[in-house]
Amino acid sequence: MKTLIAYCGLDCESCEARLATINNNDSLRANVAKKWSDLNGVEITQQMINCVGCRVDGVKTPYCESLCPIRQCAIGKKVSTCGECEQMESCQKLGAIIGNNPSALKNLRG
Repeated sequence: MKTLIAYCGLDCESCEARLATINNNDSLRANVAKKWSDLNGVEITQQMINCVGCRVDGVKTPYCESLCPIRQCAIGKKVSTCGECEQMESCQKLGAIIGNNPSALKNLRG
C-alpha cells in the first residue's frame, strides 16, 4: 500500500493541506483553513495547515497529529491502516470516512 494512504484510507497525496505544505503555498493554506473552519465549525488557522501525510514522518496538522480518533486507534493497535483491523467494516470511528468516500474503502481493501 502506498505510504500516502492514511490510516482511514484517504489519499494524503491529494490532500490540500499536504499540497500546501510541500509547495509552501500560503494562499492554499489560507483557503484550506477557511474551508475546514466552515466545515467543522471551529477556527482553523493558516498556521495549522502543515502536514506531509498521516503515516509518514514529519509535520501534521494538530487534528491529524493528536485529535483524529482513527489515527490514534490504528497507532494503538499497531496496524498499518484500518484495512488490517478485523473490525474495519463495523467501526463507528471509520464509518463516516468510508461511508462518504468509496475510494477510501477501496484503498483499505487494497
